Amino acid sequence: MMPAHQGDSGELRRNEPMSQHVSWRAGGRARQFYRPRHREDFLEFLHARPAQESLFLLGLGSNLLVREGGIDATVVQMHGALKEVKWEEGCLRIEAGVPAPKVARLAARAGCSGAEFLAGIPGTMGGVLAMNAGCYGAEIWNFVCQVETVDRQGVLRWRTPGDYDIGYRSVRLREECRLGPEEWFLSVLLHFPEGDAETARTRIRSLLAQRVADQPLEFPNAGSVFRNPAGGYAARLIEGCGLKGKRIGGAEVSLKHANFIVNRGQATATDIEILIAEIQSRILAEKGVCLHPEVRIVGERA
Repeated sequence: MMPAHQGDSGELRRNEPMSQHVSWRAGGRARQFYRPRHREDFLEFLHARPAQESLFLLGLGSNLLVREGGIDATVVQMHGALKEVKWEEGCLRIEAGVPAPKVARLAARAGCSGAEFLAGIPGTMGGVLAMNAGCYGAEIWNFVCQVETVDRQGVLRWRTPGDYDIGYRSVRLREECRLGPEEWFLSVLLHFPEGDAETARTRIRSLLAQRVADQPLEFPNAGSVFRNPAGGYAARLIEGCGLKGKRIGGAEVSLKHANFIVNRGQATATDIEILIAEIQSRILAEKGVCLHPEVRIVGERA
């Protein structure tokens, strides 16, 4: 990894190992990697990029697999830059780089209910919004009032949930609402109903205890690998095919939770991707169900 630029405008690195920035602790390198210092720095950086330069926005890397060939783009790490949280007219305004568990704690402290599920999501709000993340029966877009976006040209917009097609782990801007290039989430206004602070804190503790009991947090992982199929659970299908403990190199189907693939040490992104494909093949052949990854797989094969 080679620093290319550093100063008040943040830090730009070349040939950055993405294994240091994704929760699987595996994967290739990014051609360039930028850490903005704050929101204004990010917007200035965006304005300064050549039109042909590819950009990839990154949160905590908790739902991401970067292939061994790396990413031929400039990766921009939003965590640490877009981190402002404040109350606005009964809503919580949260920038895209804020970790979801922090939002759960803030909402509980303010006596709100409904945000407790965010304590179990190890990602930033930008990623949470982009995939309509959820757990324990709740999804983030159930609480969204408005989102602030920015496009490739630096144009800022406020949008409502009605501008998007929102589904299970899926959020897409409606075609009739597209006004230009790709848009990214900068911040969100969330409204949570009134509740009891102690009740919310108790539920957060309960959900975190359940997460520790159910998930293989002792090994690097990226959370649930597959979306649950309609009317069923990916973990049950994988376990039903006898795939718990299945290993490819250093990658293993968790013995604790079959919808998790863990890095038992020295797993490569290729090991993980091959294991994902083998699970899909077995489930389709034996159960007739096509499992779709919940994790995002990016980059070039080695």
